[in-house]
Amino acid sequence: MNADRPLDGIRSIKAKLGLLVAVSIVVASLVSVIGDRAGVPGWLTLPVTVAAALGVTQWLARGMTSPLREMTTAASRMATGDYSQRVTATSADEVGVLADAFNTMAADLAGADQQRRQLVATVSHELRTPLAAQQALLENLVDGVVRPDDAVLRTALAQAERLGTLVGDLLDLSRVDGGRTPLALAEVDVRALAEAAVAEAGVSRRGTVHVVEIPADLRVTADAARLAQVLANLLDNADRHSPPGGRVTVSAGPDGPDRWWLMVADEGPGIPPEHVHRIFDRFGSGDDAGGGTGIGLAIASWVCELHGGSISAVAPRAGEHGARLRAVLPRTPGPTPYAAEGVADVPSGPTGPVVTTHPTGPVSQAVPSVPTVPTVPTDSTDPTAPDLEEPTVPAPVPAAAGPTPAGAPGAPGADARPTAYAGVPVGAPRPVVDSLFGDLWPEAGLAPQVRLLLVCLGVGVLSAVLLPYRDIGVALFGVLLLGGVVLWRTTRHRTTRWTALSSVLCVGLASFSVLRAAEWLTVISVMLGVLVLTTALTDAKGFLSLVAGLASWPLAAVRGLPLLGRTVSATSRISVVWPVVRTAAISVVALVVFGGLFASGDAVFGSWAQALVPHFAWDGLTFRFFVGFVMGGALLAAGYVALNPPRVDRVALPEGRPVARLWEWVVPVGLVVALFAAFVVAQAAALFGGHDYVQRTTGLTYAEYVHQGFGQLTVATVLTLATVALAVRKAPRSTARERLVLRVALGALCALTLVVVASALHRMDLYQQAYGFTLLRVLVDGFELWLGLLVVLVLVAGVRLSGWWLPRAALVSAVAFVLVGGLANPEAWVAQRNIDRYQATGKLDAAYLRTLGADATPAIVAGLPRDVSACIVLPSTIAARAGREDALSWNLGRSREASVDVAPMTPAEAARCPALMSGGPNP
Repeated sequence: MNADRPLDGIRSIKAKLGLLVAVSIVVASLVSVIGDRAGVPGWLTLPVTVAAALGVTQWLARGMTSPLREMTTAASRMATGDYSQRVTATSADEVGVLADAFNTMAADLAGADQQRRQLVATVSHELRTPLAAQQALLENLVDGVVRPDDAVLRTALAQAERLGTLVGDLLDLSRVDGGRTPLALAEVDVRALAEAAVAEAGVSRRGTVHVVEIPADLRVTADAARLAQVLANLLDNADRHSPPGGRVTVSAGPDGPDRWWLMVADEGPGIPPEHVHRIFDRFGSGDDAGGGTGIGLAIASWVCELHGGSISAVAPRAGEHGARLRAVLPRTPGPTPYAAEGVADVPSGPTGPVVTTHPTGPVSQAVPSVPTVPTVPTDSTDPTAPDLEEPTVPAPVPAAAGPTPAGAPGAPGADARPTAYAGVPVGAPRPVVDSLFGDLWPEAGLAPQVRLLLVCLGVGVLSAVLLPYRDIGVALFGVLLLGGVVLWRTTRHRTTRWTALSSVLCVGLASFSVLRAAEWLTVISVMLGVLVLTTALTDAKGFLSLVAGLASWPLAAVRGLPLLGRTVSATSRISVVWPVVRTAAISVVALVVFGGLFASGDAVFGSWAQALVPHFAWDGLTFRFFVGFVMGGALLAAGYVALNPPRVDRVALPEGRPVARLWEWVVPVGLVVALFAAFVVAQAAALFGGHDYVQRTTGLTYAEYVHQGFGQLTVATVLTLATVALAVRKAPRSTARERLVLRVALGALCALTLVVVASALHRMDLYQQAYGFTLLRVLVDGFELWLGLLVVLVLVAGVRLSGWWLPRAALVSAVAFVLVGGLANPEAWVAQRNIDRYQATGKLDAAYLRTLGADATPAIVAGLPRDVSACIVLPSTIAARAGREDALSWNLGRSREASVDVAPMTPAEAARCPALMSGGPNP
């Protein structure tokens, strides 16, 4: 099996695709099962599974579609006249067969193009000499320099005969192409035919001696005119290549009962061995110095094949030199090979159908009246008579009369239309990844990044060693900080102010892994930090650009594959890297295999091995591998975005087309404003009417009333922002009046939205006062407050009628909210609010307080009585967290918790705890 193209031996593209899918599924399932058995979380298993499936697919799919891309590139080259491009075809499936056929076609086209060029050059050269001579002769006759005597006229006749011969050769060549010339078979006296041909050749006066060595009784069935043509061409070739006084021998004889041979030999320099295979090709004469057109031998070969025979060059006997061309023909030729193809000649009448026989039957096409070309009657028995009859090639069908349709190619004023390959670049085929991302994410001029690859591998290994089986703390902060430094050093935008601000924000978000023990806060901070990071790496400014920049991180795992391949290839050229890696891998495998065998087979050796080698469980190694792969791969993908950021500025909505009339957008927005105003009136009525008014009007308690609509108000706030964005796109702003209406309408809508935000926050506050505070309710409060800030920012943008800064301002405000909330210690804040409520009302949700993390422990112990806090904060929980703590997992929140002195519960306190824990759950 070829490691570079492992599926080349399979002969069906369907089987290849089926095997590709099956192997990918098996690999993905295997990796997923391994991760599940090792206890790896799903969010770590998923990227490793996808990467393994894509890696196997990439390896197995090598060479499956590359011939198609190469064919596209080669076709684009052919459109420019370059037929030298070939397709790499190593597979045995349909694509490989197509590639072979394409290469054959390209070779044929290249040969045809070369023949065409050679034909033009040869015919031009051959026509120039007689035409120049005739022109000079005619000028002399006109000027009276010479008199039109017999010698002058013979010279003119000789030049005209030379032109006639060349035209006859070209007509014969067209017959070869048409393949429709029938044979006029009759009994032929071979010796008489050869002597007539020799007599004709003697007229050329080239000084050669012709000898005929043919039995007098040799008679065959053949087309005498075509055989005379063969002899004339062979004798002309021999005369041109023979020295003056040289001997040219024409010989023939029987070759068994059914065949006979004909040979012409000369005493010239002979045929070079490297030219033997091409002397019967068109324009393929082995020696251009002979002065021939390169057509005669091709016509001779065609006539022989027409008779059912063949012609070839025979090596001279020992001690002799010169060329020997030998034809072997049947005594009685069968049907013309071309007649069996079912192609009928074009009728010579004024009108009639062109009938072409196809496998499915004859197809007729009416042909308009076409003027026929008059022919010169010739005597077919005269082998020397020039054949001036036009070849029977299909007549072109003229287009219908009338003007050219407008816009058609060639019509007056019609624009030049691109060819089918106008958009295909001429050159090496583009990788499929480049074609996938196109101009949105090009890659040009990126050298292999060996250092970046090694650094990312190092960070992955460091993560695999430090992060697993540790709580969030110094180790995670250090890995995040190291990755950020690598990306800052790699990005091309590191000197911009936005990158500097983003770096500060990201460091602040990452610091919560050390400052707070709440894992949910670290997760939110990391996710928001990723968005800030991708915005800085891609220099995104618009809303859609921010989304595209965020999507570029996972997509870089695919877009960066070509660069990764070049980088790995570059490392293979370093003489030390791969030998070291290979040696280390073989050594580790040898130690594990033989060490395991000896340790399990001998107790003493096993005790030594146990003392020297730390114990690594298989599940632990698997978990560490997953962590290292995800962290190193994520950093490598982000590094590619930093090196080659996509053009996210191109990801934007098309320019909005404003409505033609002002009321088309004012009426819908006005209705929304009216609804908001009615809602504000209802809120005022409920606020001033009090609980009795709400219960009398709706039948709900005030607590149920405020709880019921919070979610709807949050959704209404989000939809308001979308309504403002749509109105800005559709509202005309060409006049001062239109701009004023826009500011007033959207300003009123945003102002009323702020009242809705305040109502939602007021409802949540009342609900929390009644039922207690939770982290989820606090987070919802923060989200609603952030939406209110966005509405204020939109108001500012509306006043200025410029909002290009809004997306980044919204992102910075979100980070600011998280930073302020994280520094406020949300779990401790929630615990303190519940403690205050307990002190004021005596109500406490102890079960919920027990679910809070280490950040809330000091506040709970300090704010609640001993008999209450002892049921919430358990010493065993604090001891378990402290037992997992080391220098690399140090965290400020857990450190403060460990410093709290919590005594074990007394029996009386333990007896009271069940009632306390079930006494006040939140509704």
